[in-house]
Amino acid sequence: MKPDWIAVDWGTSRLRAWAMGPEGVVAEAQSAEGMGQIAEGGFELALLRLVWSWLGEGPPVPVVVCGMAGARQGWHEAPYRNLPCTPVDPQSLVPVPAEDPRISVRIVPGLAQPRPADVMRGEETQIAGALALLGHFDGVICLPGTHSKWAQVSAGEVVSFRSFLTGELFALLSERSVLRHGLAGEGWDEEAFLAAVSDGMSHPQKLGSKLFGLRAEGLLQDLPPAVARARLSGLLIGLELVGARSYWLGQSVVLVGEEGLATRYATALGAQGGQVRLLPGPACTVGGLAAAMGLIDPSPPAGGRVP
Repeated sequence: MKPDWIAVDWGTSRLRAWAMGPEGVVAEAQSAEGMGQIAEGGFELALLRLVWSWLGEGPPVPVVVCGMAGARQGWHEAPYRNLPCTPVDPQSLVPVPAEDPRISVRIVPGLAQPRPADVMRGEETQIAGALALLGHFDGVICLPGTHSKWAQVSAGEVVSFRSFLTGELFALLSERSVLRHGLAGEGWDEEAFLAAVSDGMSHPQKLGSKLFGLRAEGLLQDLPPAVARARLSGLLIGLELVGARSYWLGQSVVLVGEEGLATRYATALGAQGGQVRLLPGPACTVGGLAAAMGLIDPSPPAGGRVP
């Protein structure tokens, strides 16, 4: 099988690729060879290890890549595009020199906001895919993740956005801090989560004390790990919602991302009276890469469909 083109999402911890045909995705593959696991000069080999079975004789297969491969420490730096601008632009793709003649690689640039200073890589592609799914859309798109993004979109352009370190803080606190001793396991307590969201929003200045309280309750009162984990997540997401209030208050919010995490955000926003719609992250990524290739209009009439 030789695809028409290959869509690639290269994150810090994961590498995902989709073989694309006339009707859309015909195969997909992923590996743990994210940017953070690859030594300098190893990007092309990592990609080839994942997609070699899709390559064949003849003209090179176009490969379009979004995410951290375009970072300064990535495969090839793709300079940011400054706001306001469309989330992706086929004319701005950055060619990447590749030694293997079977592939022709281009990278989608990220977006930059000079004031207040902020950047994104990869999320701009998901925003483009979300717009393709939604049709003409003016409003707020939230992309939960390691570095959550809240983007204001108008007339097909990203006009402002803010990033929050929420996901990375959760990972550091749950895996590297003293709190890790009370968080082992996979359980979840929805009631504890919602209470912690409310607590984090009502008393953001007490976050440090509330966090250590999780450790103290574990030692003195045998706080169940499922409750501790849900409260940690709720406190951090509550703090984010306070900081992003100007984006979501009174707005209809579209959430794009991994289902489990996006559902937590939807639950938290719903408890605050927010109107939320969820879109799957992978579908938005593929649709955004198709828009970057110029294969679809990133803002078609309502009812437009991502291929």
